Formats: sequence, C-alpha cells, structure tokens
Amino acid sequence: MKLAIHNTLTRRKETFHPADPQRVTMYVCGPTVYNHAHIGNARPAVVFDVLARLLRRLYPHVVYARNITDIEDKIIAAADAAGVPISVITDKYARIYHEDMGALGVLPPDIEPRATDSIASMIGIIQRLIEAGHAYAAEGHVLFDVPSFPDYGRLSGRSRDDMIAGARVEVAPYKKDPADFVLWKPSTPEQPGWPSPWGRGRPGWHIECSAMIEQHLGETIDIHGGGHDLVFPHHENEIAQSSCAHHDHAGHGVPLARYWMHNGFVNVEKEKMSKSIGNVLLVHDLVREAPGEAIRLALLNGHYRQPLDWTAEGLAQSRRMLDRLYGALQSLGNIEADLAGDAVPPAFMAALLDDLNTPKALSELFALARQANVAEGPAEKARLKAALIQSGALLGLLQQDPASWFEIGRGSSHLEAEEIERLIEARKAARAAKDFAEADRIRADLLTRGIELLDGPDGTQWRATAPAG
Repeated sequence: MKLAIHNTLTRRKETFHPADPQRVTMYVCGPTVYNHAHIGNARPAVVFDVLARLLRRLYPHVVYARNITDIEDKIIAAADAAGVPISVITDKYARIYHEDMGALGVLPPDIEPRATDSIASMIGIIQRLIEAGHAYAAEGHVLFDVPSFPDYGRLSGRSRDDMIAGARVEVAPYKKDPADFVLWKPSTPEQPGWPSPWGRGRPGWHIECSAMIEQHLGETIDIHGGGHDLVFPHHENEIAQSSCAHHDHAGHGVPLARYWMHNGFVNVEKEKMSKSIGNVLLVHDLVREAPGEAIRLALLNGHYRQPLDWTAEGLAQSRRMLDRLYGALQSLGNIEADLAGDAVPPAFMAALLDDLNTPKALSELFALARQANVAEGPAEKARLKAALIQSGALLGLLQQDPASWFEIGRGSSHLEAEEIERLIEARKAARAAKDFAEADRIRADLLTRGIELLDGPDGTQWRATAPAG
C-alpha cells in the first residue's frame, strides 16, 4: 500500500513519491508567538503530528521541521504594550505553546527553527532575488516583483484582482505593482532590527519560512503543510520567492515543495471564531477542562481537509469514545502484548494511507475494541492488545494505562482507586453469599459517584463516567 495525499497545488489526490526515500522532508508553518494558541492553531499541529508518525513508519529517516515565528509586527506590538523586549514575549508564549501541544500528545518536531536565527539566510535570498530581477529596493524596503513570476497564483487559483483584494495589500507609492509584497522593511530606532544592505530593518513574514526551509531542509522539500488560511498569501508568496531564488542546471526555477497539504478551518458551534463574538477557544483553557487526549480525538474525528465544527458535545463524545477504547484495553487484563512485531491491521493502515483518513482509521480502532471486548484466550487477547496500542500510537492515542485514563476522568466521585477496589471486593463477596441486594446496592452507589462496573470473564473492571443524579 502506498501513501496517497491530496496535493493543494494540483487539486488532486496523488501517490506520494519522496525525492529521496532515505530522507523524507516535511515543513509545517508553526506559531507566531505573541499570544495563546486557540483550537484552530492546534489542528495543524495535531494533523501533521499524525502524518509525521505515519511517515516515520513508512520511511527510515524523516526530517520534520515546524518553525516558530518570533519576529512580526504583532509581536512588536505586544512587547510595546507590556514594556518588555520581544524575547520576553516570544519565550513566554513559545513555552506555553509547547506545554499546550504536549498536553494534546503532539510530539516535538525534529527541527524547530526560530525566524530570528535565520536573518542571514533571509538577507542572502533577498540579495539573490534582486540580482535576478525578481525584487527591488525602494525607500528602505525591498519588495518582490510579482509580475516577474508568471506562475504567481497557481497554488490558490485566484485571479489577480482577487489576490490583491484577498491580500489586503498596502497601497504604497514605492510599489511598482499593487500585488508586490514586502521582503524587508525598515525599523525605527525603537523597533527590533538587523543591519542589511538596505539599512537597519527586519524581514517580512513570508521570507522567513523560505529562509528556514532553505537553511534546514534544502531548496525543494517533499511536503509543505499548514492551515487553509495560509494558502494565500503566505504560501503563494513562499513559492514565488523560493522558486525565483533557486534554479536547476538549466536555469529554471525549482519548486519549493513537491506536495502541499492544508487542513480545514475550525469553527465553534457553527460560527467562525472571532474575538468580537467572544468564541475564541484557547487550548490553554481547554486542557484544564478536559483531558488533552480527548481534545486530540475531537480534532481527529473529522477529515483534516474538511472544516471542523468544534462543539462542547463533540468534546464530551470524544471523551466517551476514549472511555470505550480504554475500557476495551482494560478488558484484556494483564495480558502481555507483543509490541516488538507489527500488529497494526491492514484496514487501519489503509485508512491512514488514503490521504490521512482519520475518521475511517478511528472506525477501525473501534472494530478492534469490539473484538477485544469478546476475546477469549491469551493469544487472541495479546494480539488485540498489541493491535490497539500500536494503531493508537499512530494517532497519538491509547498510550497510557487504562487505570490512569479512568483516574483522570473520575469527575466528582472523589474515590481513590484503592477504595473502588475495596468496594468491588465487597460486592464480589456479597454475590458469593447470594446477597444480590447488597451487590446491587454497591453497584448503584458507585454509579452515583461516577464509577461504572463492567463484569467480564476476567473479573470486574471499572471506568469513570459522569456521576449519576
């Protein structure tokens, strides 16, 4: 089975063929660190974390880079408002971003470059663009000459008028063309800046990613990913400046990426997230209200390319789904799973290989859970346990002990595990003495306190639920 992904550039699903199967490269646009990440920011982090996990299973060496934008006008404004250097703002919110994404089970990328560490590379690219006639200096600025790149607009498929309107371009007298975008801009003495051939200044946003890709991954990478909102103008501009700065032996511009992948928007209760509406959901707040694994599952419940409607009920449903999955693992008891071999079922792999179809993969995971709930014999249980754990790992799920998961979800029961086990033993003794009224009373009492008992061939297991009443 081969990996197939939908390429935004060609608008069709294609079989993935890396340039070098021994070194697969992927770059995903990361956070601009001046505030907390919201749930929409978390979606690409989770989606491309799953893709990185899948690629590492398929290829011997994967280099996954996700950048940090730590110089941008919004960062400067936040630092000015707080009266501190920009590094105080960027270090704080980079740390919070790492903590929040870690709570969602997002693994660190192989490389996490910061824009401020790549200024020399940015200046080098800009110089090459000027020399090649694709950029020009004007009043302390350097701008990319959009008409010099005939393929501009191919990624987004927008007309020239739509692109100018969509980019909300700055009308400036020093521009040769309204669509031209800034590569370098001057800094006032109070603003962060670096020396350059065009005076002290700072980079435009788009040139940052092109420079970090060139510096850490090469001129052409296999996969470039990000949210749908980045298709235009950010990724369109990346393509233009990178293709014009890099050439093959024949002098033709080389592509920035072989495949482009973009995840859909996240809406909240069927409305676009907006500060004016007051429905911006911060991951930092959500992880205090629900387990990070449940938030992750909620993000994977829809196909990555489609818009996702985030709802409170959807998050609660994801929590219940994990209860069922961990309950299935718990039903397998203390059986040792052989995790050294490959236990991932073909149907599960086929779902992920089909353009990262996580909803279909989750349905296959529940098929395994149903089998686990009725499994008999140690060999069958060991096989299913390994399949659940290894399949779950590809999605970033089911990697904790079931008892730990149910401890997280005990809600307001305030029961310690030891007390629950003591009551289970008391119920067992009551049933052995044929005192079924007492046994039922214990079960009902536990249920009102948020603990559900599950009787099976290996004895009685328990899981947390919302307390009854």
